[in-house]
Amino acid sequence: MTPNGDGERERVIVAITGATGAVLGIRVLQRLEEFDVERHLVVSGWGARTIAHETGLDVDAVRALADVTHRVGDLGASIASGSFVTRGMIVAPCSMKTLAAIATGLCGDLVARAADVTLKERRRLVLMVRETPLSEIHLENMLRLARMGAAIVPPMLGFYMRPTSVDEMVDHVVTRALDQLGLHSTATPRWGGELA
Repeated sequence: MTPNGDGERERVIVAITGATGAVLGIRVLQRLEEFDVERHLVVSGWGARTIAHETGLDVDAVRALADVTHRVGDLGASIASGSFVTRGMIVAPCSMKTLAAIATGLCGDLVARAADVTLKERRRLVLMVRETPLSEIHLENMLRLARMGAAIVPPMLGFYMRPTSVDEMVDHVVTRALDQLGLHSTATPRWGGELA
């Protein structure tokens, strides 16, 4: 990857919040190993609970996938400043609470603050929003953030690649999220225009 402004590897921020789908954030961290980027991770309190519940993993095992970890309450962390240059940020999964905080600029924790910084610096913010059904509030918050330049990438299932496992479906949506940061992987199949 192209070095950031200070000659070091580019950085990507990954946040895991409390919506269902903790595997999405974990897989993003794993897939970022394909690229020469420094992975910064912040996990919300409910994100840690969801990791344990849905995956059986200890949150420390997930933190070990990152190069740098940050406490969710540390608003003095490097990723809370625009002078700390990053390629962008992925929130995977992104809860509706986190979505609302980002949409309204309510920087009560490091996830929302880092996302706020990403937006104000005109860097790429990717939100893998997870909720169903969606209320008007959810849709309005997504529209508001999309108009600000955020990429709204809900984990929609793609069947044209004929997936045979949940892992393949997760990889498909993670590949699409990484595309939004300009990180194009060849590890998962892509549509080539050929029908079966």
